[in-house]
Amino acid sequence: MVPTRKNLFDYVDRKAIARLASGTVSSQKPMEGNISGLHRSAHKGSSVEFSEYREFSEGDDPRRIDWRVLGRTDKCFLKEFEAETSLRCELVLDCSGSMNFGKPENKMEFAKKILMTLTYLFLHQGDAVGLKMIKETRVDELPARKNPRHLTEILNLIEKVKAVGKNNLIKSLHEIAESTRRRAMVVIISDFLEESESILQILHHLRERKHEVVLFHLFNHTELEFNFNKPIRFIDLEGGSSILTDPSQIKQEYLNNLNQHIQEIRVGSAKTQCSHQVISTSDKMEEALMRFSMKQRES
Repeated sequence: MVPTRKNLFDYVDRKAIARLASGTVSSQKPMEGNISGLHRSAHKGSSVEFSEYREFSEGDDPRRIDWRVLGRTDKCFLKEFEAETSLRCELVLDCSGSMNFGKPENKMEFAKKILMTLTYLFLHQGDAVGLKMIKETRVDELPARKNPRHLTEILNLIEKVKAVGKNNLIKSLHEIAESTRRRAMVVIISDFLEESESILQILHHLRERKHEVVLFHLFNHTELEFNFNKPIRFIDLEGGSSILTDPSQIKQEYLNNLNQHIQEIRVGSAKTQCSHQVISTSDKMEEALMRFSMKQRES
């Protein structure tokens, strides 16, 4: 069944679109593509934005010689320009059981809204968008396309997906790093419940493959605040054991460990020139995505 407009805008945040659609969600790193677009290319060519001069060498096209420089210096220099291209964005969604945490809206439903709103924005500005959903035993994917109808195809997949099963994030991201041949912006939406060392290793791997990396580090607000006031049973949503405890006795240690985990990922992201965005499901979507967009433009 073809989704109705109401179905679509259950996942696309209209306030975020209103604030961001008039601008450009840009890439920090040079992109590759075979069509004109909004983003800086990894290749130099004859485009509209001047980059630098380079001394003429055998095999260069003499039509690109700057004759004014030749007249002043008696040396042959070529003008080089930054070619512009379209962005290729690979959206990666963690579908493990821990993403099912939170009420009234769990992390998975909030993640779907981030994903669909970004999809709408990227397609609106003429970029190609692909989807990879990391599940316990496999990765379901949709190849990157820039056709506006691709929005409906992605919606049809993500509206049915559930957060269930064990975490397979790190192994799958290493495979994605190897299988994504062309340079891309890889946007990963997850709660990143993995050892920070493992997360930093995948950041290095993706950057070695020349991809730009954006982490949307997603939390339910209760995970960040831990404001439980009576004994409670914590259940492992990925199939492990449960534990009954008094939150007041473990709150400070929990918050210390959580903040250390976030800080290690933040510092590691900065060192590898990756973008790290901490988002709570209590945040307003337009403000969270505006922070992301502004950071991309400033870098």
